[in-house]
Amino acid sequence: MVLVLVGGGPRAAGLIERIAVNAPELFPGAALEIHVVDPHPVGAGRVWRYEQSELLRMNSMAVDVTMFTDASVVCDGPVRPGPSLAEWAEKVAPSDVDLPDDVRAEVLRLEPTTFPSRRLQSAYLGWFFRDAVAALPPGITVRQHRTTVVRTSGSVHGRQRVWLADRTSPLVADAVVLTLGHLDAEIGAAERDLASYAAENGLTYLPPDYSADSDLSAVEAGADVVLRGFGLAFIDLMVLLTQGRGGRFERVDGELRYTPSGTEPRIHVGSRRGVPYHSKTGYRLQGDPLPLPRFFGGEAVDRLLAATEEFDFRADVWPLLAKEIAWGYFHELFTGHPDRVARPWAEFAAAYADLDWYSAGMTALVESSVPREEDRIDFERIDRPLAGKAFASGEEFQEHLTAYVEADLARRADPAFSADLGAFMALLSIYGQLPRVLNAPKLSPSSRLAHADGWWGGFFSFLASGPPPDRLEELLALSRAGIVRFLGADLWVRAEDGVFLAGSASTPDVVRATGLVEARLPSHSLALTADPVLRTLRGAGDVVEEKLSDGRSTGLVRVSPDNRLIGRDGLAHPRRFALGPFTTGRAFAAFARPGTNAPGFRQNDGVARSLLQLLADESAKRSENVA
Repeated sequence: MVLVLVGGGPRAAGLIERIAVNAPELFPGAALEIHVVDPHPVGAGRVWRYEQSELLRMNSMAVDVTMFTDASVVCDGPVRPGPSLAEWAEKVAPSDVDLPDDVRAEVLRLEPTTFPSRRLQSAYLGWFFRDAVAALPPGITVRQHRTTVVRTSGSVHGRQRVWLADRTSPLVADAVVLTLGHLDAEIGAAERDLASYAAENGLTYLPPDYSADSDLSAVEAGADVVLRGFGLAFIDLMVLLTQGRGGRFERVDGELRYTPSGTEPRIHVGSRRGVPYHSKTGYRLQGDPLPLPRFFGGEAVDRLLAATEEFDFRADVWPLLAKEIAWGYFHELFTGHPDRVARPWAEFAAAYADLDWYSAGMTALVESSVPREEDRIDFERIDRPLAGKAFASGEEFQEHLTAYVEADLARRADPAFSADLGAFMALLSIYGQLPRVLNAPKLSPSSRLAHADGWWGGFFSFLASGPPPDRLEELLALSRAGIVRFLGADLWVRAEDGVFLAGSASTPDVVRATGLVEARLPSHSLALTADPVLRTLRGAGDVVEEKLSDGRSTGLVRVSPDNRLIGRDGLAHPRRFALGPFTTGRAFAAFARPGTNAPGFRQNDGVARSLLQLLADESAKRSENVA
């Protein structure tokens, strides 16, 4: 039997590991050849490949990264524990003779709470891939192809043909899985207009892209350039345009300072919120362990989906999510810092459970139980910290945002505010249940696009996917050095008067810039995908975009609940699967924090078991036909 994985990053590696542990049960004595096709190194793939700037780092601590299942993971297949990134660096990596010198040096100085380089993560993922292959039973082999798949074809009844860019004859497979990860996209109409305007006026325009692959040479030294977006893509671009061009950070009298190289542009940054993502915390939980989720588990989702009428994400789902996140927050506050609350946890918890999040009773309970306002959680203030604020000048706003970032850094470094980490842990517990809600036919199409896929995705990333704290220190140092200037909230950009004009709702200042960089990844859209496999499948009607009940499209590739590709006939292809953020199966991370029952691991296990059952049945049929 033959299986082809199109894409060889961490998702493919995780799938192979799940095949290894499930094969003895579902396909004993398997004779199976697995082909992994990717132009980038297997295990790491494009995003985590070694060949990128040594300055780019992860936004997770080494202790919080694992590719292995553990006792928390609820799946049908066996759990196979293994080392986290931190444990691998301590116990396995030092004896690896093939580690590049810079990675080896990093391994030797790594602490569990270090935010590692992406190059170090690349080495961990490459090792995990090799470990997963070594765990395969005899009879299952893996072949790697450092090339691109250009198309695939085949009926639901027969074997599939997978054409590679570097060979004339196809691979013939019994099943195919698209494990493509984040995809490039053709630019849309708005981006094309901006690119044309830039070309006509001698300006620089860079559309959405993966930061490590952006051609920043077009951004000239000393030029005023607007970076539209204040998330992780901005942080990468900020580093590459400053330290990546020879500038230096050094600490003087306790303050981080930046010495320019003279080749940096002047960076103007703004976004809808107008503030950077929250820094990652630098502490651990102080209070008692808490089983999660409590208010947004399977039963709560069942009740929501049983509603006879259409429901709205912001009105019907968000209050449940808010109550769950706040539950994690208050549990850590009450059990970790009992001197800052006015009643015992058990008493508070009993009253809390009976109240809706947005209710006068809940407001009264929180205010009477948590005396200090800074110890209460306010989602609206967190989400839009600049809402209703207007500043007389750009300089006044620079001072305000600097103070905001300094306060965020101080809070995220102080264990006295570990309740924020409690909220983060509750936020993670929610993630596994959300696909059932987001894919529910009863979810209002308008709310799905505006709230679930729009606002909620941004809020989750803003709260949970921020940069390491020292990156925000560097941001402040660049601001003090005059390299970075903050534009504000509700950023607007106009292609006008031969330049890019940019301003915000926060200040009256308007910037005249000669460059505009979209500081974000391309949106996933089947209609605009640059991936050749998806383009050819779409042309043949073998994949379709998800359409909502009002006819609008989400841009995501439609897959069945067990991750099989669905064609325009509405049927799931029995031999084709897809995993990744470009599908309606949702963007579960390929690696996770240990002990969190990671949805991505559960998804990998389910697909591996479906594949093995399919291949075992097909093998049995062939044996019968031969007999």
